[in-house]
Amino acid sequence: MPNIQPDDLILVAIVKHPRDLEIARLLGWYRIPLASSPKTVRVDWLAFYQPASFGEERWSVRYAARVKGHEMVKRIDLLHDEPEHTRAQEPYYKIQLGQIFTLEREIHSRAWRRFVFLYTTGQRLLAADDIRDLAVPPSDERDLLWRLLRERGVEHYNSAGVHG
Repeated sequence: MPNIQPDDLILVAIVKHPRDLEIARLLGWYRIPLASSPKTVRVDWLAFYQPASFGEERWSVRYAARVKGHEMVKRIDLLHDEPEHTRAQEPYYKIQLGQIFTLEREIHSRAWRRFVFLYTTGQRLLAADDIRDLAVPPSDERDLLWRLLRERGVEHYNSAGVHG
């Protein structure tokens, strides 16, 4: 079982297709286009939201993996079998992952939810029954979440050479 701590920073990310989850499971990485990336990818864990393409497992979070690091690469360097893809030469974050774990409790969405990335805490991930439970309401916990994001976001952008 994963050793997710209550104050771990979790990025819930959509995994669009079953193939993408298999890549994460077998090759140990997940890709995020720089153009649509979240504020920081320096998180402790990545949790995977599965959309309708997952059939019976749709609209749920069932799996998570520890983030080991990240690097910037072109999409073509990740997906060699798609050299003609319109974004083949665009920059992507390659998020290196540890083993993918099945969460003790599945987190369902009673209805389709549209989002790409959602930050939450380990405490919320472990206690959630519904995807809405992952949102952090105004509280000391939200203050912690924003502090973690600011700290990691500043380091992330500075290390990537992005100013803003």
